[in-house]
Amino acid sequence: MSCSKTTQETFELGPFIASRIWVGLWQLSSNAWGSASAAKIRQGMARHVELGYNAFADHYGSAEILFGQYRETLSEPTSVLGATKWCVFRKTEPSRSVVEAALRERMSRMRTTSVDLLQFHWHNYSDKGYLSALQILQDLQHEGLISAVGLCNFDAIRTDEICTQLGPGFIVSNQVQFSLIDTRPLHGMADVCERHNVKLLTYGTLCGGFLSDKWLHKPEPDLYTGDLTPSQRKYLDVIKVWGSWPLFQSLLAVLRKIGDRHRRSIANIATRWVLDHPFVGAVIIGVRLGVSEHPDENLQVFGFSLSEQDNKDIEAVLELSGGRQMITTIGDCGDEYRRD
Repeated sequence: MSCSKTTQETFELGPFIASRIWVGLWQLSSNAWGSASAAKIRQGMARHVELGYNAFADHYGSAEILFGQYRETLSEPTSVLGATKWCVFRKTEPSRSVVEAALRERMSRMRTTSVDLLQFHWHNYSDKGYLSALQILQDLQHEGLISAVGLCNFDAIRTDEICTQLGPGFIVSNQVQFSLIDTRPLHGMADVCERHNVKLLTYGTLCGGFLSDKWLHKPEPDLYTGDLTPSQRKYLDVIKVWGSWPLFQSLLAVLRKIGDRHRRSIANIATRWVLDHPFVGAVIIGVRLGVSEHPDENLQVFGFSLSEQDNKDIEAVLELSGGRQMITTIGDCGDEYRRD
């Protein structure tokens, strides 16, 4: 599989060659982000593919169905990668029948005979059943039902354990939060990725849109206002852990200054910073297809590099924040989802 547009940076992920910006579909799971007709959503997918975006991720709820319907219309369906998830939140005995049933449910919803990338999440680390489940997924991969297997919100210790026990090349990715605000992957996860040739697929890179020109020189929003999306409520809390709103405004001002040097947006600079880390495969940018999407602007992430001075200017602000301590205040990657 390869990208159709040379303007896109690409990377290897298992058997695939994928764009370094993925289209995130989690916002299709709820009308709280806004809604559009199924036809408009499929048109939005088509626009992204025409521009070279060849990977779609986070298929929750109806997203699997809508993506499957869209991909069926393509003359070469395999030219577009679909990444879906199996998330285990409750006590589960991962027998062969349970694991295969979960996989085939996703295949049915996506109208495919195999899953491109299955991203696996296991909530309870004290239950080592995740190793058994992954062993069965490895067997199903050998049988041709899965092309690649990744993790979702696993910490560095468990990612290292899984990769060591199941062998090289099986786990190709781990989807975790990573941004200028949340730099936890730099503390341990980066080393694990390098050791096992795992790439991070990062989300939260734009903090729900807060890392954008729209919020420069704006007052801190009310967390409970109806104007904020669910993502923005989440990331406003993250920003408060990171530092104050005035400090966040200082970061936006620095990003705007850097953006002026490169003729790019604040969002472009924030995304470029994440992509410049070698353990990052791709950034997943959530879109509200048919409601709010920025495929042309996001392409501007490519074609330039941050200079040494750019990075020094960014680091000067980050050093004033509590971002480096988030690994202890929040925990490692994914720990925020495992609190009782």
